[in-house]
Amino acid sequence: MEIKITTNQILKVMEILSWIIFIGLCIEACGFIFNTFFTLFINPIAAHKFWNQVDLSGLYAFDQGYFFVVTLIMSIVAILKVLMFFLIIKILHTKKLNLVQPFNAVVGHFIFMVSYLSLGIGMFCLWGVGYTEWFVKQGVEIPDIQYLSIGGGDVWLFMGVTLFVIAQIFKRGIEIQIENELTI
Repeated sequence: MEIKITTNQILKVMEILSWIIFIGLCIEACGFIFNTFFTLFINPIAAHKFWNQVDLSGLYAFDQGYFFVVTLIMSIVAILKVLMFFLIIKILHTKKLNLVQPFNAVVGHFIFMVSYLSLGIGMFCLWGVGYTEWFVKQGVEIPDIQYLSIGGGDVWLFMGVTLFVIAQIFKRGIEIQIENELTI
C-alpha cells in the first residue's frame, strides 16, 4: 500500500510550521524590544542576562547609545523575520495560492515582498556584524553574532537576490499568461 502525499497536505503542514515559527519569532522580537527598554529605563543590571541569557553588560558599560543601536538592529532583524512569516501564513491561510494558475499577481507580489524582506534582513545582519566587530576592536566584550540573532547576513542576501530573480520570472510569466488570455 502506497501512501500518496498531496501538495495540499504539504501546504497544510507548511502552514502549521509557519505558525510555530511565527509565534517563536514574535516572542523573540518582543523579548528584544522589552529587554532593551527595561535595561535602558528601569534596570541596567538586566544587560547581564539580556535575552536567552546573552550578556550585553560590556556593551552597556561601554556606551548606552551603542547598546541601543545594537539592540535596535537585533529588533529590526527579528521584526523583518516576523513580517516574512506573517506573509507566508497569510498567503497559505487565505488560500490565495492558486496551484491551477500559479502565475498570478498575488503570488508575484508575495515573492517580491519576501525577496525585499530577505534583502533587508541580510543588510541589517551584515550591518550589525560590522558594528559588533568594531566593538571587539575597541576591546568591548560582545557575545557571538549567533547569540545576537544577526548571523547569516550573507545567506539572507543570497536568498533575497534569488527570490528577486524568481519574482522577475514570475512577473514575466504573469505578463505572458495575460497576453495568452487576451488572445483567446
